Formats: sequence, C-alpha cells, structure tokens
Amino acid sequence: MCWMSQKEKNQNFCMRSDTRQKMAGSWYFSLMKRVFLLLIAFVMVKTVCAQKATRCLIQTSLGNMTVELYPEKAPVTVANFLRYVDAHLYDSSSFFRAVRLDNQPNNPVKIEVIQGGNVDSLKQFPPIPMETTEQTGLHHLDGTVSMARGTPASATCNFFICINDQPSLDFGGKRNPDGQGFAAFGKVTSGMDIVRKIQLLYPEQGQYFKPVVTIISISRIQ
Repeated sequence: MCWMSQKEKNQNFCMRSDTRQKMAGSWYFSLMKRVFLLLIAFVMVKTVCAQKATRCLIQTSLGNMTVELYPEKAPVTVANFLRYVDAHLYDSSSFFRAVRLDNQPNNPVKIEVIQGGNVDSLKQFPPIPMETTEQTGLHHLDGTVSMARGTPASATCNFFICINDQPSLDFGGKRNPDGQGFAAFGKVTSGMDIVRKIQLLYPEQGQYFKPVVTIISISRIQ
C-alpha cells in the first residue's frame, strides 16, 4: 500500500482541479466558437436573402428605369455597383454613349448598348475582379445590365444596358479580343422604352453624344 503525505495529496488534488478547469475551458471555448460560427452563418444567410430582393431605381432626365440585381450570382459586381449607389456617386452622372448598328463601322462584331455611370476619377473605388458569365451563369440578353471595362478586372463605375440579345458580350464572345466577355449583374425590369429612346436620341452623332442624358439619381427600392 502506498501512503501519500498531506502535502502530496494537496498537490494531487490541485493537479486534478487544474485538469478539470482546462477541460472545462476547452469545452467552453469550443462551444463559443460554434455559437460564433452559427451567428456568422445566420447573418450571411439573412444578408443574402435580403440581397435577393435588391432593386434600384434609375432616374434620368428622359424618364425612369427599374433594375433588378443578382447578388447571389454576381456578388462582387453587385456589391461594387451598390457601393456607388449608396455613396450617391451616380447622382448627376449621365448616359453618354449609344452604340447602334450604324455607328460602329470599324468593328466587325456589332452590338447595341447604352453606357453610363461616369464618376469623377478621384472618387472612384478600386477596380474589381471580373465575374464572367461563365462563372455567374448570366447572359447578355435584352435589358441586361453589365459592367464596362478595358482589360479584365479593370471595371470601376461605368455600366451599360443591352438592347436586344448580345451573345458576343458573353464569355467566349467575339466582341472583346480577350474572349472574357463582360460582367453581367442585373436586368432592366421596367423602362426599356427609355433605354431605346436614349439609344436613338442622336442618330446623326457617333457613339459619344452631347448633350448627355443626366442620371438624376440611382437609389435602392423595395
């Protein structure tokens, strides 16, 4: 039989107590971690559900348009657009370009769009990664809203609206030599008559026209 002194018994008791405390602390930390992750997941799901209903009203000097955005399919592009909307940077900008079948003589691949959303370069946010139509599953159809760009991942604030279906603007399309297409992220749900009116406003001018059509404001709506 092994006898322990009172001091040894106290030390052994303390060691067991420390072990129990560490186990309890580890369990508590694990539980809190799970709760935290569940809270994050809940917030993300709630945010996505709210975003699915995102619509914007584009008020122009010629009339209004309503657009529906697709954050569940093009989250980066939609978030970028809404960043400009929420900062009111599109207010007092304009639609300044109308591309028709008869005003692009040097381009073998013809498209029909209007372009707008010019923001002062000093107020622009950094360019965003490009979400191609191959990634999002969206296509450039009649009324599609998409980001204008130069090179891939260079889009900032300018956007365009398609008139009629424009498959050459999708990933693999021939309009842009790099074959990446453009980043579609929404669709005009009302006001396509205004879009067509802007496109045909100055038939005697080239793609870039004056006076421009003022974008009075772009705002979120329910």
